[in-house]
Amino acid sequence: MRSYIIDELATDDLERFQKHLTTKTDPASMQGIFWMNLPEHMLSAEQREHTGDCGPHAFGIEIGEDSVTLELLVRGRGRMRCSCVTYADAEQRAWGIDALDSMFKELDIPV
Repeated sequence: MRSYIIDELATDDLERFQKHLTTKTDPASMQGIFWMNLPEHMLSAEQREHTGDCGPHAFGIEIGEDSVTLELLVRGRGRMRCSCVTYADAEQRAWGIDALDSMFKELDIPV
């Protein structure tokens, strides 16, 4: 799996970040997993076509023991397996990493 990982986080910073995620993203059914939906303009043509059946399309964020992992796979939350579920292209990847980094900056958590 291709991922962007921020590790060696202090426990209190990680807890603050996780609380922040609950306001900025959608929690998944599994504890410690969150969905960060991509804006429609960031989707590929195929992902836009599949929005009704497969969408919303999102990155998964996992909270670890001392880390945060952004999976660089764009998933369709409405359907697990489809040709529109692909690794992020360069623009999507940059958007996801920038969005995650901005959350840390907003909370003044050094990374």
